[in-house]
Amino acid sequence: MNSRNQPIETLQDIKNIMNRSSRFISLSGLSGVAAGVCALVGAWFAHGVINSGSTARYPSKHLSDYVLSDSAIPTMRAFMGDRLFQIAVLTFIAAFGFSFLFTYLRSRKENIPVWGTAARRLMWNVLLPMMVGGIFLLKLIEAGVIGLIAPGCLIFYGLALINGSKFTLGEIRYLGYANVLLGLINCWYPGLGIYFWAMGFGVLHIVYGVVMWNKYERA
Repeated sequence: MNSRNQPIETLQDIKNIMNRSSRFISLSGLSGVAAGVCALVGAWFAHGVINSGSTARYPSKHLSDYVLSDSAIPTMRAFMGDRLFQIAVLTFIAAFGFSFLFTYLRSRKENIPVWGTAARRLMWNVLLPMMVGGIFLLKLIEAGVIGLIAPGCLIFYGLALINGSKFTLGEIRYLGYANVLLGLINCWYPGLGIYFWAMGFGVLHIVYGVVMWNKYERA
């Protein structure tokens, strides 16, 4: 009986070795949870800033209400000094830091290099759509179209996850699909960007992280 199963076990071992060499499989589910928590905290602070500076009781559904006039468009220096921008940067740094920490700990536990060939491929395929999206969003800011900033973040981030999914755990593409879908829906509700942002970067990351931790790390 054992001799019959041995070829199957050998093929499974070969498949696992190939997956380890071509995919970065050390992404920790706790990284997703930590990133989601950071996003929710950041969204909470951003919500307070938006409410303190807004006179509208109910967000408008019209994109034209979220397009700044030429005189109201901030310079790039002023934009980078804006509290919302600072909150976004701090949130990204915290999320990236915790994500790297948990992934590093899992890599050490499984004796897998945290910066191998697969990790570099993953990083490049994720960064490329995000860099393109970042340039596009900067042009939106220069044009004063602030209503599409949150949808743009979700869409390009989702595309980045989908693009990078072939170099890591395949399930991450579903997180990408969900973020793209949220971003597209948000295009029709620009006044609710902070809530879509919290849902995509916060809640979905936590759900994804818990599912991945239960599937790959709980044992």
